[in-house]
Amino acid sequence: MNAVAPDDVRKKVAEQGERIDAMRSQISAQIEQLDAMKRALAAQEADYQALRHAVGMDELDKQRAGSISAGGPGASALPMPAGQALASNAPSASPQSSDGSGQQPVGEAPKVDTRPPEVAPIFQQPGVLTPKGKFIIEPAYQYEYSSAERVALVGYTVIPAILIGLIDARQVRTTTQIGWLTTRYGITNRLEVEVRVPYVYQHTDTVSREIFTGSATDVAFGSSGHGLGDVEATARYQINVGGPDKAFYVGWLRFKSRTGTDPFSVTTDCIQRCVEAVIDGTNEANLQATGTGLPLQQPTGTGFYALQPGVTWLYPSDPVVFFGNLSYLHNFPRNNVSRNILLGGTEFLGKVSEGDIADVSIGMGLSLNEKASLSIGYDQSFVGVTKQNNHTVPGSVKTVLGTLLIGGSWRMTDKRTLNFTLGVGVTRDTPDATVTVRVPMMY
Repeated sequence: MNAVAPDDVRKKVAEQGERIDAMRSQISAQIEQLDAMKRALAAQEADYQALRHAVGMDELDKQRAGSISAGGPGASALPMPAGQALASNAPSASPQSSDGSGQQPVGEAPKVDTRPPEVAPIFQQPGVLTPKGKFIIEPAYQYEYSSAERVALVGYTVIPAILIGLIDARQVRTTTQIGWLTTRYGITNRLEVEVRVPYVYQHTDTVSREIFTGSATDVAFGSSGHGLGDVEATARYQINVGGPDKAFYVGWLRFKSRTGTDPFSVTTDCIQRCVEAVIDGTNEANLQATGTGLPLQQPTGTGFYALQPGVTWLYPSDPVVFFGNLSYLHNFPRNNVSRNILLGGTEFLGKVSEGDIADVSIGMGLSLNEKASLSIGYDQSFVGVTKQNNHTVPGSVKTVLGTLLIGGSWRMTDKRTLNFTLGVGVTRDTPDATVTVRVPMMY
């Protein structure tokens, strides 16, 4: 039996140790190479996502998610990264992907946004409703200037103030300032209620020439008034679910009270106005049949309850949004109306019915960037005649009020927006200029 020499044993052990060390080195090199490949794969996946975002593929996939899930012609031809492919094959309990990027797995349709697009508001009725359970408080200020060569007092809404009697005014300059606070609450995502409380200040300067006096001198007559205006309440409901190239419709119903000081409760320049006259060379005073019929204090309300149904529509057509309103305001008649006249008297007027108003408006909104938007539109109202005891008041005619509106919106934060609107009268009876600033704040 041959014995193995100790030197041979040592030599074989050394060779095996060298082979083991070589294998360990090779394994370590392969691990380092695998880690490098993982890092390169992660970098490539990040570049891929950046390229998809740059070319807008994410938004495109959201729009045709149904086609992708069915493997139809709308499926993307670009390869998916490994992480996204695994996420798409594995069941998911939530629409967010495992990497936290917010992307939805392929084949799962995103939630459809049923709210109308936001535009810079230029009309009184907004198109975007308040989300469910949210409050919007909107302080606002409006400045209005009107000039006319005949008496045409315009209130803080499109409803003209009523003047019944003999009018001899030639020029009227009216300045109206209104501050109001509006509160809106979203009952559901498609139903909201609103309450608006205005405070009105109005000043009017009238340049007239007294009748029945033979005077050729113009007389300036000024009056003003301020106080609570007519409180309004409105309910709005989104009728349908619109979308791209599909209109949104919002129906609404507005009730206007008469909490403000109405034209019949303020003192009016008496019909039998006391005017000193010289008769037969004496200083005997005589009562002449004169008077302007103008209020000595300006009213802050219209004096009538009113109900106004209407519908607002918005039609998105990239890159603009078309919108408009159609409404009809009915003023409820008042019975046994009397007005106060100068020197403590009253004049019985009987039944008074102010004309109803049909209103139509149209506009176009354009988003400039994520914060700024611009809108332009036109509003036209058709005002009926005023009647007293079922007879048309002398001098009362149908009136057309047309206003060109330009507005802008600036999103200060996610919950606060600054809105500005400029209105320019295009018909004779419309206020010359109207400036409105609103700041809706969501809570």
